[in-house]
Amino acid sequence: MMSRCVKIGEGVYGEVFRSFSHGEAVALKIIPIEGSQHVNDCPQKQFEEILPEIVIAKELSDLASSGNNQTSNFCQVNRVSCVKGAFPSKLLEQWDVYNLKKDSENDRPDIFGEDQLFVVFEFLDGGCPLENYKFVNHTEALSALQQVVFALAVAESHLEFEHRDLHIGNVLVRPCQEDIVSFLLQGREYQFPTAGVKATIIDFTISRLQKDGCAVFCDVSTDEGLFEGKSDFQFDVYRDMRKENGNDWQKFCPHSNILWVNYLCKKLTSVIKFQDTGRSHRHVQRHLRNMVDHVLDYSCCIQMAEDTELWLVPQ
Repeated sequence: MMSRCVKIGEGVYGEVFRSFSHGEAVALKIIPIEGSQHVNDCPQKQFEEILPEIVIAKELSDLASSGNNQTSNFCQVNRVSCVKGAFPSKLLEQWDVYNLKKDSENDRPDIFGEDQLFVVFEFLDGGCPLENYKFVNHTEALSALQQVVFALAVAESHLEFEHRDLHIGNVLVRPCQEDIVSFLLQGREYQFPTAGVKATIIDFTISRLQKDGCAVFCDVSTDEGLFEGKSDFQFDVYRDMRKENGNDWQKFCPHSNILWVNYLCKKLTSVIKFQDTGRSHRHVQRHLRNMVDHVLDYSCCIQMAEDTELWLVPQ
């Protein structure tokens, strides 16, 4: 597996590599924990700080076969491991390749010694971040958005889930062969065309859900840096969430998912580029733009998903 690894992403938390396991493409998210050394100008997380993300990722992965609420549009977890040792040389080589191409903002992970602990998530590879995906047309983009909304609706219903960080780097898109995508929402089946794309939601670092009467969440109430950003509309969403929940991050406020859907709609109609901008797809483009004016009126993604007229594109 190690010899075929390629670095594909990064964050303050750590590094992401693509590899292959049993013939399938997988993503490896590698997070240093428990160490005294600061990484990327931040203290390393303790295991108990990582545990909510592990629980949430597993619960969302299990929605692929969960009874009355089903979706396969959350990243599928193969396994989560805790390993010890210095960063492997093969991964350091790929880190350097990535750094030459994209100028990494992270510390080179050769700083870790033999006693360093890491949590490693292995996910099925969900494709390319939405911000970099080459959509052919707006029909593909609308399908990806609808898949995200229905996935969030299923998770709201089954787990009182809020993503809380659904920017355009945390929605993956890949081409798919399936013509139809299916969801079970509160026992009712919904199906619609994929338009040849599959959307996958990732990264639950600050997400929230309810399991067996217990709220699993990340308390960001004192993380002022999260709410001070100015460079993108994304940072307005963090502030809007805090305003709506009163800085109580244990509480279930599903409208936060709507705030992120509104953000995605705006990105799809202003930032994302399309290969085919011909007349045959302009009505879909107009429909997406019209959606921006109404998204915030919904209280949650369940309500938005169930509004069948919303998803009918005027010809």
